[in-house]
Amino acid sequence: MKHRIGFNRLSRKTSHRKALLRNMVTSLFEHERITTTKAKALETRRIAEKMITRAKADSVHNRRMIARRIWDKGIVNKLFTVIGPRFVNRNGGYTRILKIGNRQGDAAEMVILELLTEEAAPAKEKKTKKAAPAKKAAPKADAKEQAVEEKAVEETAEAPVEAAASVEPEEKADSAAEEKPDDA
Repeated sequence: MKHRIGFNRLSRKTSHRKALLRNMVTSLFEHERITTTKAKALETRRIAEKMITRAKADSVHNRRMIARRIWDKGIVNKLFTVIGPRFVNRNGGYTRILKIGNRQGDAAEMVILELLTEEAAPAKEKKTKKAAPAKKAAPKADAKEQAVEEKAVEETAEAPVEAAASVEPEEKADSAAEEKPDDA
């Protein structure tokens, strides 16, 4: 049983494990996708998700807390300016682990650890779908009134088009007349 075991030691001494995870998290934020073993990916994900949660609120304190683990200032800046704001509307679950099979030499389970790309489009579609059924629930009498209104709108829309069509040839004739004296 794994009771009271807080993390995976990854068969490494403390200093080696900290350096390994620091490098893995830095690479994840730099490339936004890394290939590694499943055990390393699970430990890296724990650290990375906590860092992204801090990066959603840009403050001096949060930057210093992140800079304790990530020593590259460029990556810290990317985390707070690009990655953090991407997940402002998301409450956790910023990474994805995809299994890719076993490694040839030792049959270790290999995975791809990647950051999600936040998409705002699905949230907008849900709002429009909710509004559509309310319009369909209108009585049939209202539908007849709407049809009459649509016909009136179509008739008014056609009239300006015809007027604009009749104005355009006159303007072309005027512009052609103006161009001829300039050429002479």
